[in-house]
Amino acid sequence: MSTPRPSPEAAPAQGPGPLRQRIEQASRPLLEPLAKLPVWLPFLLLLVLVLVGGFLGGPVGWVMVVLALLFILWLLYLSWPRLAPVERVMRIAVLAVFIAVAATQILPR
Repeated sequence: MSTPRPSPEAAPAQGPGPLRQRIEQASRPLLEPLAKLPVWLPFLLLLVLVLVGGFLGGPVGWVMVVLALLFILWLLYLSWPRLAPVERVMRIAVLAVFIAVAATQILPR
């Protein structure tokens, strides 16, 4: 006879680790004002950073695209545990686009 496996609901939920807790706590002062902005504004700012950085090129353009990439990575890290698998795939696809743009900025043509 086989022993019954515990259901996933029966497993104790693990809380966030100490690193995640520190990052979430350090991010809170930045996230609270960000949450008060209209939803479209951060997206628009990211879009402007990437487009202007893409058209400028060179070191200044690369820095603008990397800043946008770092912002997206930060938000992705904070939201990862709450995302559904499909949402994770879409966010990774967006990151891939940002990385491709940054790579074209830093590498000569």
